[in-house]
Amino acid sequence: MKKSTGLLRILKATKYSLKGLRSAIKHEAAFRQELILLVVAYIVVMLIDFSIYERILLLGSIGVVMITELINSAIECVVDRIGSERHDLSGRAKDYGSAAVFLSLLLTIILWIYLFSCHFLS
Repeated sequence: MKKSTGLLRILKATKYSLKGLRSAIKHEAAFRQELILLVVAYIVVMLIDFSIYERILLLGSIGVVMITELINSAIECVVDRIGSERHDLSGRAKDYGSAAVFLSLLLTIILWIYLFSCHFLS
């Protein structure tokens, strides 16, 4: 099978990426919730007089959560595809993915608290 190169490869990769985003919106409740969170956060960040750098950090932190959620969902799909029987390694893989999402959320919360407190308490 001949591999695509150049612009055709980029177009195909974009098509697959958009397909993945549509699938995540359709099948992953957590991703839908994070998408809603991003929209609400965007509105809040634009209504408050943050610098462009603060806005990028605040919204980018939610983007990191969404990216991590997609990776976690991919891990879960692969593990579930392999088999439904319980296995220690399958459980650990899913737990590691979940822990990554948790840490990205924790980082986002800390960043938001810090920047909001700097903005409103100083």
